[in-house]
Amino acid sequence: MSLSHGTVADADRGNWVDHYAPLWLRPYARLARWDRPIGWWLLLLPCWWSAALASNAAGATWPNFAHLVLFLIGAVAMRGAGCTYNDIVDRDLDAGVARTRSRPIPSGQVRVRDAKIFLLIQALAGLAVLLSLNWFSVLLGLGSLVVVAAYPFMKRITDWPQFVLGLAFSWGALMGWSAWFGSLSPAPILLYAGGVLWTIGYDTIYALQDIEDDKIMGVRSTARLFGDRAPQIVGLLYAGAVLLFAGALWMVGVGWAAWLALALFAVHLAWQVVRVRLDDEPLALRLFKSNRDAGLILFAGLVIDGLI
Repeated sequence: MSLSHGTVADADRGNWVDHYAPLWLRPYARLARWDRPIGWWLLLLPCWWSAALASNAAGATWPNFAHLVLFLIGAVAMRGAGCTYNDIVDRDLDAGVARTRSRPIPSGQVRVRDAKIFLLIQALAGLAVLLSLNWFSVLLGLGSLVVVAAYPFMKRITDWPQFVLGLAFSWGALMGWSAWFGSLSPAPILLYAGGVLWTIGYDTIYALQDIEDDKIMGVRSTARLFGDRAPQIVGLLYAGAVLLFAGALWMVGVGWAAWLALALFAVHLAWQVVRVRLDDEPLALRLFKSNRDAGLILFAGLVIDGLI
């Protein structure tokens, strides 16, 4: 395995991987995006929302802490596995894009064979987490693999790869509920649908960074599809997400703390829409990352609502 420790262009300078990870581990940590935690946060948050919503529906004071920890471990493992798989599939495309050509595979830091081994290790870690849940959740979680496997190819065949990403990244909105009840109901399904719209919105903002390179490489995205109308359409997607989340909260019968959190969540998304600029790539990245804070606001409100 490669011992190269070159940095990656689209990672924050001074991240913990660059400073503290052993040299032999750094290329693999970068391949799994451990230097960019925003991805696993965005995968984790729908899980935590769903777990908190389920506890509210059950009349419990707190979400199941063991489930929250398992979802955290699973999100880190499966986000890393997904990024590794995506980079294996996209290695030729990544080599032609300025922001991604320094990633471990196209830059030669990690060989494809070694990346596949690393992918398997991460997938097994995710499977171990899944097998600790009830059997309904195990089967439900396995169902997400079809969407995950399809996603890297979508940017080649559709202008809506962000929709497929939303289907994958929002799956946790079903898992938190099923881990508690061993079944599904309309509330988590509404939460899932809202998560899909939220993901399309924030990943469209993220994709604004790559529009010019994507045109050259023939990579398709909602950012390219929406063009100058991207802020307005992202606003509509975010509004739809908030309405669907409101439907989920209403079906469970949450109290004022959860509704206040949803209102603050909506204000945060509106702030993103007002701020976003088509020609400001650093701003697009900052707004994309700010969705972690928006999601934590909603989660906190759901938890507080169970306490009062």
